[in-house]
Amino acid sequence: MDSINLNGIQIAAYVFASILFILSLGGLSSQESAKRGVFYGIIGMALAILATVAGKEVHGHIYILAAIAIASVIGILLARKVEMTSMPQLVAILHSFVGLAAVLVGFGSYLDPKTAKLESTEHTIHLVEVFIGVFIGAITFTGSIVAWGKLEGKIMSKPLLYPGRHIVNIVLLVACIVLGVFFTMAGGTDGMMFLYAMTGIACFIGIMLVMAIGGADMPVVVSMLNSYSGWAASAAGFMLGNDLLIVTGALVGSSGAILSIIMCEAMNRSFFSVILGGFGDVSSAGPAVAMEGEVTALNHEEVADLLKEAKSVVIVPGYGMAVAKAQYPIFDMVQTLRKAGKKVRFAIHPVAGRLPGHMNVLLAEANVPYDIVLEMDEINEDLPETDVVMVIGANDVVNPGAQDDPSSPIFGMPVIEAWKAEKVIVMKRSMSVGYAGVENPLFYKPNTEMLYGDAKVSVEKIMSFLKA
Repeated sequence: MDSINLNGIQIAAYVFASILFILSLGGLSSQESAKRGVFYGIIGMALAILATVAGKEVHGHIYILAAIAIASVIGILLARKVEMTSMPQLVAILHSFVGLAAVLVGFGSYLDPKTAKLESTEHTIHLVEVFIGVFIGAITFTGSIVAWGKLEGKIMSKPLLYPGRHIVNIVLLVACIVLGVFFTMAGGTDGMMFLYAMTGIACFIGIMLVMAIGGADMPVVVSMLNSYSGWAASAAGFMLGNDLLIVTGALVGSSGAILSIIMCEAMNRSFFSVILGGFGDVSSAGPAVAMEGEVTALNHEEVADLLKEAKSVVIVPGYGMAVAKAQYPIFDMVQTLRKAGKKVRFAIHPVAGRLPGHMNVLLAEANVPYDIVLEMDEINEDLPETDVVMVIGANDVVNPGAQDDPSSPIFGMPVIEAWKAEKVIVMKRSMSVGYAGVENPLFYKPNTEMLYGDAKVSVEKIMSFLKA
């Protein structure tokens, strides 16, 4: 009776945790409700862990709790050390842990004596679950490590392209399927060598898929790997017979896939190309468009004068703002301008920074009001009527070549049309190219002026002139 009650309590806890996870995802859909969404997720995960550890078939509670405590301490220490600018790298490496966990769960599930005791059809189905789970986990593991390396600058951001790579990937995939057939037909634990072989091939596939993708497209890759990690977790749930893990993994996998589709639309990329690791290959439809015009620069006092005269200002933040931690003085500048009766708003591109929502989080961290932070589609139609656009540390997301240069790697990607404003001020350390590795014609347009230097220092100097 106690066992039945305990099982019922666990099921109820799982259902409640699943509801909290759904509410968490719903809360993350907007900046206003994001904190509430995170809180729901924390409570749901704590409840899920507690219900699982207290399960009737779980043993060695002391070791489990000790492992959770040690891992929690390590996680807290690492998270506190990671700068917000390195958050994409942290997310990518955490995805690799999920993939590795799925691989290890697959190995453990296959070696579990209970697996050998399953009946014929049930045994075959379980082996298929193990094989698919390990396959997805291995791809997620190595693919996420490569993504971390590209974001961290440890691996070249340019796509690794070679003739016939798609054929190689197809051959490797077919080899995995063949190994899967042999694996399910093997008796006892004789299939372990096939599982090892497939794991090695899947790890290689994960490396090559992400290596073939250029640095400019890494935000979509991180989003897609998030989806992969969800499906890997769901597969682990099937292997362990844990309903909550199946549901949670499916939620993460499906939401990550939806986000990836949205990101692909924002970058004019093919969703299936993301999955196949093929959109790092950009074919030129013509010769590169030559840069026309002359680059001119302003000093901080001249920028302050332009802002004093402007009635409407739009700020386009990018990764350079994050690196300089300039969001705090920028907010002070925004408050000063708004008190002077000027209309000031922020324009956020869907892939600004290196992670979806990266800029929104940074601005929220500086207490920038949500109502003046607008998405690209909301702001573009107002730019022709804007007096000054300040591009702070952004590059590719304001590149006109995305619209008029067929040879550009970002051609076809929707961008913030900053050049349509009366005046554009681009704040950069130098004339270096962006993460996509292409020149930006915006810098050469007659209505564009450059302001070189560290973004935080530059904004503070501008503020000194605004208050003078």
